[in-house]
Amino acid sequence: MTATTTIGGITLHLGTPDTSLGEWIGQQEVLRQLLACWIVVDDRDQPLAPRLVGTPGIGKTTLAIAGARVRKQELYIYQCTADTRPEDLLVTPVLAESGKIAYHASPLVTAMIRGGICILDEGNRMNEKSWASLAPLLDHRRYVESIVAGITIRAHRDFRCAVTMNEDESTFEIPDYILSRLQPTLTLGHPAREDELAILKYHLPFADDQLLNLTVEFLQQAHSLNLDFSTRDGINVLRFALKRLAQDAKHPMSRDAAWREALEKCLGEEAGDLKALAERRSQSLGGNMVPMGLGDFFFAQDDPLHPDIDPDDDDFSDDDNDDDDDDEE
Repeated sequence: MTATTTIGGITLHLGTPDTSLGEWIGQQEVLRQLLACWIVVDDRDQPLAPRLVGTPGIGKTTLAIAGARVRKQELYIYQCTADTRPEDLLVTPVLAESGKIAYHASPLVTAMIRGGICILDEGNRMNEKSWASLAPLLDHRRYVESIVAGITIRAHRDFRCAVTMNEDESTFEIPDYILSRLQPTLTLGHPAREDELAILKYHLPFADDQLLNLTVEFLQQAHSLNLDFSTRDGINVLRFALKRLAQDAKHPMSRDAAWREALEKCLGEEAGDLKALAERRSQSLGGNMVPMGLGDFFFAQDDPLHPDIDPDDDDFSDDDNDDDDDDEE
């Protein structure tokens, strides 16, 4: 039966905690930093609400889950979306079988009441109106106001939270007054080869070494070329390859063929040649070359006849003075 609590005469139906496993492999420093954010060093101190930033599939949510497991607190996860409303974040009215309105607490509010940890997953997909409803929770006041239920809900002293954010363009720009409350920023990088192999083995202990090594080598090359293929992508490639190998015992595919097919179907044909993909993306972004003007095709950058040279430029003047000095000598 769903647990309930009463605040201001309103009965709230609480959510259930997440029971996902979250073993964190490698990058122990960022886990220690996260745990430090949730420490209070004095009765007058407040915990921090960090933002965990990185590319999709790099393990931001897993990191937060691991932190909750280390602290042995109940964990609640709220998936933020572009159409998340303030009432979705706080208290939602639901028509019960009796015909009356029942008020259901969100994972965030449930964590506030029960003294758990809440992860706001992909927080930068939320609009400013929803973030504004959390402003008093993320500073020293530590409460939220539910307009729908007409109550103020104060956070338990043990309540902690973190926000994960993807580094991509399909997100909202979070207002500065919210960013100033979401501190510090903990950035996750791609794992080292040994750590990435250990992560793949953890999720797919039944995969053989040949497929594991193929996948790790692919991912490490992608990381070195600054391509956005993540460990999660590698896990999906491995899973599909293993399923294809197990599909027909009478006509088995070779491991290499199954892995290549899985790579193409999961990540696209372009993933088959990472260097060519990296070059194309570099060219589409303009590479590292400085934009050229028409004069650059006919004159060297330091040519005094170059039409784009500013005669008042310090470097230009210094060169002229040096020439004059040489003439005088």
